[in-house]
Amino acid sequence: MSNLAVVKGIYQSFAAGDVPAIVAAMSPDIEWNEAENFPYSDGNPYRGPEAILGGVFARILAEWEGFSVEPEQFHDAGDTVIMTGRYTGTCNATGKAMNPQVAHIWTLAGGKAVGFQQLCDTLAVARAAGNV
Repeated sequence: MSNLAVVKGIYQSFAAGDVPAIVAAMSPDIEWNEAENFPYSDGNPYRGPEAILGGVFARILAEWEGFSVEPEQFHDAGDTVIMTGRYTGTCNATGKAMNPQVAHIWTLAGGKAVGFQQLCDTLAVARAAGNV
């Protein structure tokens, strides 16, 4: 399976709520970084799937209604795959929706995701969360 196919599969699994498939695509020692000033960057870097599930995914599910990642383009650069797109969702605490631009930079080795860097319009997220 190509690195591009692995990354596309992660987004398909995320959309389907298939957490075991997402974890299966990650290396046990994956290093995950949320964008600076993103609400979940306080745990950077997250190391390993369990840290990501608890520190990022569980918080998203608890704080956002209808959260989704909407990929628009994938850029295949061999061991690096970049997804550009948007987040959607409504903050449970404020009832405000968000739709910020995002870019995800994935690093892969041996058919597994070993690195992740999120880039995001954090101001749009902060406004939806009522932090600005």
